[in-house]
Amino acid sequence: PCSPLSTKVVAQFYGAKTIAGFTHDFRNKYFGCTSALLRPRNVADVARIVEKCQQHGVGLVPVGGNTSYCGGATPSAQGDQLLISMQRMNAIREVDVNNLSMTVEAGCLLSEIQSAAASENLFFPPSLGSQESCQIGGNISTNAGGVSAVRYGITRDLVLGLEAVLPNGEILNNLSPLRKDNRGYALHHMLIGAEGSLGIITAASLRLLRAPLSQATAFLAVRDIGDLMPLLAMAQSATGEAVTSFEYISNSSLQLLLNKVPELRRPTEEPAEHYVLIEAATSSTILSLDPAMEAFFEAGMEQGLILDGAIASSEQQRKDFWNLREHIPEGEVLNGSSVKHDVSVRVSHVGRFIELGSALVNQYGQGARLSIYGHVGDGNIHFNLLAPEGADNAAFLEMLQTEISPRIYDLVAKMDGSFSAEYGLGQDKIQLNEAYGDPVKRALMSTLKEAIDPNNIMNPGKVVRPGKLGSEAEASSV
Repeated sequence: PCSPLSTKVVAQFYGAKTIAGFTHDFRNKYFGCTSALLRPRNVADVARIVEKCQQHGVGLVPVGGNTSYCGGATPSAQGDQLLISMQRMNAIREVDVNNLSMTVEAGCLLSEIQSAAASENLFFPPSLGSQESCQIGGNISTNAGGVSAVRYGITRDLVLGLEAVLPNGEILNNLSPLRKDNRGYALHHMLIGAEGSLGIITAASLRLLRAPLSQATAFLAVRDIGDLMPLLAMAQSATGEAVTSFEYISNSSLQLLLNKVPELRRPTEEPAEHYVLIEAATSSTILSLDPAMEAFFEAGMEQGLILDGAIASSEQQRKDFWNLREHIPEGEVLNGSSVKHDVSVRVSHVGRFIELGSALVNQYGQGARLSIYGHVGDGNIHFNLLAPEGADNAAFLEMLQTEISPRIYDLVAKMDGSFSAEYGLGQDKIQLNEAYGDPVKRALMSTLKEAIDPNNIMNPGKVVRPGKLGSEAEASSV
């Protein structure tokens, strides 16, 4: 059982900073307690740990870099669950240059994988703000997205195979980096996005690409939110489908950051309501993207879709553009944090969703400030709300969650979108899934969970609620 004394003992053994970093989530929304933090060195150790937990009915919570926004790696407050970290399982087992693949252990940092690929003139595409601290096992378990999904897809699209320990302690060895393998069910896809609720990922085979040799990057002020899709189509046509990132930034989001970090600079001369950060890349030694980006920019200006903008003329200027985008979440934190909505709609509906969602906030939000940004190329929008300056922040954010968030999620549902685009369900969004998710899918998820993990030891309380299958099946038969 968890107690202040046992927590203190664990803290003394591992270091207070280490254990404290694993007992609360990244946003400090969920706080838990544990009597042990386990750090195995190999898959056999993991299998033995799982077997013991299964024998004694003890819940096991996998933790990676602990950057989850949904409390997916936080233990219960009762202290009846153990934490398991893959930190020591961080070997790069193989890089197959000719197969364009890499096999790594789950504890490898995303940045380490990127560096190992780069040393072979190869490229692992996911680009996340937390890449210096997030682990690939966590990226896979949450099916992380990132800013390069327009061209390369999300994590699921880059995983060829997995090694994992199942709830009964058996080791699923499905690591083969084959591109085509039709030997029945693609079981590794079952574990991607499952957040450790069906097994513990210990290693992965990843798809690599040829390293980009040149990039073209532009920061643009856009005339209207409805112009996003025509601009993306123009950019893809001009560059021959080489667009890797197409990021939307609202002026309100940018201004929140600039107000608090004045050393940062707006790339355009005059403010605009809407901005786009676009990047294209090629691994060709012959083709140049600079003329293509310039032609796109000129065409956009001539048609009135682009009001102003700048094309990066140096690597430093490119980094400056990206620095603005990557620090947008920091701008929210510096202004008192926000109520977050990580949603997605079809790409063709992004502009309309932003229009309708903004209108809802303006009508019912009692002066709430909007911060809207996201990955237009895959329909993922971060639609976040902040309290007005001078308001009681905690009380106002609570009001927004009660009064405005349901309206936003209703709008997403009407547009056939998703209430969770990038961060998974964890424990934070189970209730949203019960309100907006498909009941047949929920029942299938429960069936899968109960069949594979009948004692509910794998990350209990995350993704699905135990015992939901019976009540939903009964309701559907009435």
